[in-house]
Amino acid sequence: MEDVLQSLFEQYTGKAVASAAALTASGSNRQYYRLTSTDGQSLIGVAGTAKEENRAFLYMAQHFAGKGLNVPQVVAASEDDMCYLQQDLGNTLLFDYISEGRKTGTFSQREKDMLHTTIRALARLQTKGAEGMDFRYCYPQPEFNLRSILWDLNYFKYCFLKATGLEFQENRLEDEFERLAYILLEERMSTFMYRDFQSRNVMIHTEQSADGKIVEVPYFIDFQGGRRGPIHYDVASFLWQAKANFSDELREELLVSYLDEIEKYIPIDRVDFRQRLHHFVLFRTMQVLGAYGFRGYFEKKPHFLQSIPFAIENLRKLLSTQSEDYPYLIEVLRQMTEMQQFKEISIKQPLVVRIYSFSYKKGIPQDGSGNGGGYVFDCRALNNPGRYERYTHFTGMDEPVIRFIEEDGEMKPFLEEAYKLVDSSVKRYIERGFQHLMVCFGCTGGQHRSVYAAEKMARHINDTFGVEVRLIHREQNAERTFPAHAK
Repeated sequence: MEDVLQSLFEQYTGKAVASAAALTASGSNRQYYRLTSTDGQSLIGVAGTAKEENRAFLYMAQHFAGKGLNVPQVVAASEDDMCYLQQDLGNTLLFDYISEGRKTGTFSQREKDMLHTTIRALARLQTKGAEGMDFRYCYPQPEFNLRSILWDLNYFKYCFLKATGLEFQENRLEDEFERLAYILLEERMSTFMYRDFQSRNVMIHTEQSADGKIVEVPYFIDFQGGRRGPIHYDVASFLWQAKANFSDELREELLVSYLDEIEKYIPIDRVDFRQRLHHFVLFRTMQVLGAYGFRGYFEKKPHFLQSIPFAIENLRKLLSTQSEDYPYLIEVLRQMTEMQQFKEISIKQPLVVRIYSFSYKKGIPQDGSGNGGGYVFDCRALNNPGRYERYTHFTGMDEPVIRFIEEDGEMKPFLEEAYKLVDSSVKRYIERGFQHLMVCFGCTGGQHRSVYAAEKMARHINDTFGVEVRLIHREQNAERTFPAHAK
């Protein structure tokens, strides 16, 4: 296959291939290569294993490009359609573009803007892309139908549910699978259903706009499994992608952005859309668990196994608000998520640092996280403003005390050493997925030195790492939160 791709490259470009680097495939059996000439021209070569699947992609790529939609341009194909060359869109998947947000749960404005741009582009693909499309090219099914739904539900049952060892009544489960399928098929739509619309199937390409500006543009890839079907499925796939780590608030923002865009092309009843979407989210979650089970347990591909905890957590949240349309299915899924092997799975949550000021006379603060505590810094060796009458009615948050401490000069080197220690822990805690760190500053009365030091540490940690910091001045009965933000 690689020889065929090199031949296609040389025929198309008129140049010899200087390098052919294999690219990592995800859940697909297709092989990808970056072919590069001596002068740096590069194309992506694709070698497929199913002729009909390749033909589906080649037809759709040409069709979508003709509609002005952002898909890779196919420049050459072998006579048997088993190999083809396409535009090289670079290396940046949307999945990687939003990596910081996925890790921390806090998405930067740049990440959010790209997510909004992508989901609006989805609405255009689903509607404009369906115009004039010959769905007979779709592989393996031309439309989202009962057979394809039951395939996916049984994929979940055999490749994931049975693998857990959970006992269940198969006939009752099948009855409710059919009920779910009926609900999913209630509204027939002539739109294009991408079917695997998620951030690993979107490339971010840097290019020059018509007005000469350099812009980042989302391009869609791996759409060969698409078919005629309801728009709800792709929205569920994208917004509830297992490892996306979208908050409920961001998910809602993106959904509104999508609905605003889709209404430009087709009429939508927003209330009905949201009600139906709930069923598609449940269906899609089971479908991806089936895929993770097959690719992970049977094909031994580790990154699919790594995604299971996130999908299980999505399922747990979904079941907490699930309707009673399929009570036995919901009961089985709840039992599954409560099995010991999944109870022990924890999703990496963002780190929260709690910083206290306190009086030693009243004891060191208790750690409510259950981890037993953290750093405790003793400020009592520092010069104490509380010894002077004029400062007795102020705290370390007030300007007269702040001026005294900073002019005195003892606090600055003390805090610089404290910063070094705490910074090292914050870095490691973030890397290791820890959720809690406690830092305490104590002095005689918990009013001046410890309050000042805790204030400085809270601002330092929040500014340096962008993590959420909760500041508690225990003896002053004062609390403040510094929200997480992107760095």
